[in-house]
Amino acid sequence: MTNNNVLIIGAGGVAHVAAHKCAQNNDILGNICIASRTLKKCDEIIDSIKRKNSIKDKTKKIYSRQVDAMKSSEVVKLIRETDTAIVINLGVAFVNMHVLEACIETGVTYMDTAIHEEPDKVCENPPWYANYEWKRKDRCQERGVNAILGVGFDPGVVNAYCALAVKHYFDKIDTIDIMDVNAGNHGKYFATNFDPEINFREFRKVWTWIDKKWVCKEVHSEKMVYDFPIIGKQTVYLTGHDELHSLSKNIDAQSIRFWMGFSDHYINCFTVLKNIGLLSEKPVRTAEGLEVVPLKVLKACLPDPKSLAPDYTGKTCIGTLVKGSKDGKEKEIFIYNISDHKECYNEVESQAISYTAGVPPVAAAILVAKGVWNPKTMVNVEELDPDPFIELLDKMGLPTQVKEIK
Repeated sequence: MTNNNVLIIGAGGVAHVAAHKCAQNNDILGNICIASRTLKKCDEIIDSIKRKNSIKDKTKKIYSRQVDAMKSSEVVKLIRETDTAIVINLGVAFVNMHVLEACIETGVTYMDTAIHEEPDKVCENPPWYANYEWKRKDRCQERGVNAILGVGFDPGVVNAYCALAVKHYFDKIDTIDIMDVNAGNHGKYFATNFDPEINFREFRKVWTWIDKKWVCKEVHSEKMVYDFPIIGKQTVYLTGHDELHSLSKNIDAQSIRFWMGFSDHYINCFTVLKNIGLLSEKPVRTAEGLEVVPLKVLKACLPDPKSLAPDYTGKTCIGTLVKGSKDGKEKEIFIYNISDHKECYNEVESQAISYTAGVPPVAAAILVAKGVWNPKTMVNVEELDPDPFIELLDKMGLPTQVKEIK
């Protein structure tokens, strides 16, 4: 490739942020195409970019296209028509393998921010990456295709934090606890910060890595209170999550767990929705003979995560708590980022949850464009050098802090 043109698949909240950040760095990344099933959503993102004056190089193009990303042939055609070098896949998780196949066929860089899912399967056996992504690693290597998996924040930046801990802070790691807390308020009775359908599908089983083996626990059955920098004490619940499924393979640690913060109100609403069957992905038939999927109906009833941005206040904290030893002494550090909802909205008209997920893939795209990251195969983020990634994120609005506890 003689260019670094970017194709963004998807037009949700994370794609909105990524498009802004690509435009801010289009002197490096070139032309930007935003593609989705709904052209209007792509054009709304472009309007936002122009409104916030995010386009750095006015000579480069930013434009929209319609695509059904469930069809690899359509994605292949679009990649070739747009002369794309880097595909940032931010569509719904069901399209991941279709987009990856298109990238392998055309020989362009692929990256995503979440693990692939099938509509009729939830919480498959671990490690999840082995079910779909890793089966295609050999073909990526044969073609010299860069495929960077899970390069959002979690998964993504938190994986880089683990690699940073290994590289600079520890000789031996005992435990890793990844924690994600949103101490914010959007003013709605109940809403999810990401696609509700994908969000709720995560909370069926808790697969976690304990004593170097997979353990299955009940959802929301274990919790703890942690005193976070800036935002203070928050309750977090043991949860299954994407990054555990690659970190367990690539990082030598006794236990690796993921914790997410939920309010009592969220837990109550979730429990009621679950108990009455509205979180089911299996179709049901109404008295009128209409077949519907309860989870999709619920998604249609809940606020679009993008709509939360104007009213969101407060901060997020996402970090990696690592315990182990260095030079024969016990050591404990917390590597983290704090983001502010209002600051994110002022910059790119987004809430902080989407911001933290949307900036990292663009940083990764810049590193690929510059040849800093060039694995020429399929990798998870912790397999790459964390230093240039974290340094670039500092400049792009996601500064990393390291708190040495012991």
